Amino acid sequence: MDYFPLFCKLQDRNCLLVGGGEIAERKARLLLEAGASITVNAVTFSEQFLVWQDQKQLTLVQGEFKAELLDDKWLVIAATNCDKTNQLVSIEAEKRRIFCNVVDSPKDASFIMPSIIDRSPIMVAVSSAGHAPVLARLLREKLEAILPQHLGKLARYAGYLRNKVKLSYKTLTERRRFWEKLFNHDRLAQAIANNDSERVELLTNELFDMSLDDRGEVVLVGAGPGDAGLLTLKGLQQIQQADIIVYDRLVSDEIMNLVRRDAQRIFVGKRVGYHCVSQEQINQLLLEQAQKGLRVVRLKGGDPFIFGRGGEELEALFNANIPFSVVPGITAASGCSAYSGIPLTHRDYAHSVRLVTGHLKNGNHLDWQSLAAEKQTLVFYMGLSQAENISNQLIKHGMNAQTPIAIIEEGTSTKQRVITGLLGDLANLALQAHSPSLVLIGPVVALREKLNWFSNH
Repeated sequence: MDYFPLFCKLQDRNCLLVGGGEIAERKARLLLEAGASITVNAVTFSEQFLVWQDQKQLTLVQGEFKAELLDDKWLVIAATNCDKTNQLVSIEAEKRRIFCNVVDSPKDASFIMPSIIDRSPIMVAVSSAGHAPVLARLLREKLEAILPQHLGKLARYAGYLRNKVKLSYKTLTERRRFWEKLFNHDRLAQAIANNDSERVELLTNELFDMSLDDRGEVVLVGAGPGDAGLLTLKGLQQIQQADIIVYDRLVSDEIMNLVRRDAQRIFVGKRVGYHCVSQEQINQLLLEQAQKGLRVVRLKGGDPFIFGRGGEELEALFNANIPFSVVPGITAASGCSAYSGIPLTHRDYAHSVRLVTGHLKNGNHLDWQSLAAEKQTLVFYMGLSQAENISNQLIKHGMNAQTPIAIIEEGTSTKQRVITGLLGDLANLALQAHSPSLVLIGPVVALREKLNWFSNH
């Protein structure tokens, strides 16, 4: 261990900052956020330091550095553009056994300042011991994306509940299980983030009233169209907290690689060599796992409420009184069209977009007359097998056979392939594609020639 990680309480404690430029400003902001009482010493000061002094947030001492400035200080930072001055500050601080940070010179410092993720009272610090500060910053950015903004509020609320939890649960195991349930309770966390005190009280009381073994829930998560980079931040958080992941074939391997490693995975899609699990069986599976007190994530490709049968699954959960929540995903129409260079709407070509399923329950029919109207874009999900009927019906109801079309195969993935042509040729072109594919129809498809940015296929 090159450095011992330590969090210092600097509230109302005297600290010295030597330097009055841009770098010193950054250090001053951190010290101000920590509540330190700051003295700043420099020959010249930036405008921001003068503003801070006027606001009585810190004290400025103009002139060359003098060792007496270190008297009664808990901590010092040397942030000038003069190496000689910085070294002198470090030497004098060492004599007085005062921790000193020297900007851009770890060898001269007795402590270093890490990259910080602030979710007070939760704090996370990342350091490379001065070897690779840019790498530390990049790691911090990744952690920033993973950690919810409301984490601090949740931690403060947990502190408020500590005594009640101690009185309600006698053993450490029971308390641990309660806290795990609370911290993984997405609806409660959302209520806390929204400052919805009435909802927070209701959900908290439910946690205390129910037995620990009876608090399972289901989170319906949209995984997006394939590219793992399109998974939402909240979706990532949910799959990394799940006890069980119930997923289908449209969830990419890249997404599944982000799932918590010790989570149980249950595949319920249709794939070569696998049995197709019926919707009724999936509904029952979700119920059974949640009733065991587990946190279940139902992971679906695209968005679960757009031809994903998410509504049907939530109805089953509602009828069984199982708590649930939803994390929307980027639907295939939006993701695949964007990665194909085809805008779904455009002022000159399409004033609306229609999302249409190629699979209908027996006896149901599409309104082909309205679908054939001008100035719109049609996106058919699961439309390959119905390509001939789609083409015939649209032409029959007035759409020009020369209307541009695109078939987007495995959209947003590295295997994406886009087949373009005309409506009259759709049936033949569909024979060249395989599932999963989207069918886009409308004048906007012609813009792909200009706007394609992702691939040449």
